[in-house]
Amino acid sequence: MSRREEYWQQTETLHEPIVTELGFELVDVEYVKEGGTWYLRAYIDKPGGIAVDDCEAVSRRFSDILDEKDYIADSYVFEVSSPGLGRPLKKEKDFKRSLGEEVEIRTYRAIDRQKEFVGLLKAYDDSTVTITYEDDTEQTFDRGDIALIRLALDF
Repeated sequence: MSRREEYWQQTETLHEPIVTELGFELVDVEYVKEGGTWYLRAYIDKPGGIAVDDCEAVSRRFSDILDEKDYIADSYVFEVSSPGLGRPLKKEKDFKRSLGEEVEIRTYRAIDRQKEFVGLLKAYDDSTVTITYEDDTEQTFDRGDIALIRLALDF
């Protein structure tokens, strides 16, 4: 397990009870380097969406735990955020909740000369994702070929 995965896993384990207690869902945790700075981000959600005050409440509660446990060796910035409208589907519960919804899939390599696909999420399992297009045709993707899958944004 990489250091990044270890930090992510430990953060999720420590963060989940706090988020749940406050009435939110922990959607994702990431530990990334951007512009020379490391960021530890927790994405939370709830029905109706997340407000700045919600992020602040979680951040205040979890900052104390981060200071106490001190399991991240690097200097970093801790942020709590909403996953946004086009939230990625990463966990089983994300896929389950999104069945029948319109999703956008981006692949690592071109399939039939395209890398972006939009359709209704029809099915998924550990190794594949199937979407249905407007003309009722289906396409199944290997999960290993998918760079990103998220709810589609309609404007």
